[in-house]
Amino acid sequence: MEHGSESTRSAVQLFLARFGEGDPERVADLFAETVDWLIVGDPAAVPWVRARSTRADVAAHFRELGENVTQSAGSPAVEAVLADGRDAVVTGVIDATVRGTGLPFRTPFALRLTVEDGLLTRFHLYEDSLTVARAVSPS
Repeated sequence: MEHGSESTRSAVQLFLARFGEGDPERVADLFAETVDWLIVGDPAAVPWVRARSTRADVAAHFRELGENVTQSAGSPAVEAVLADGRDAVVTGVIDATVRGTGLPFRTPFALRLTVEDGLLTRFHLYEDSLTVARAVSPS
């Protein structure tokens, strides 16, 4: 494994650890000032999945996520962290509950990250957005 992959893996592990701590500002500190951000889903159904592009937006996302969603113990359950140069993919399962409805959801996820100069520059999250939307707005 090349050195770039090892430093990418370290940055991803730090991100996962900080996410687990639940401090949006400390999570956002790991991101570049400008971020290529994507969470697959409908922002009209799940407001926190809307477009973001700055470190401040990243902090706002993780604040809103924490205000709206309670992670179950051990969630996200990371199954694999694959690193290749600057790029990484994290796979696993999210188990959480939407605070406003009290409804739980469980979804597999894949998270594509890019690390440049020690900072995250890409965050693309792929999850079962329909399952999440149904927990936010059951109908």
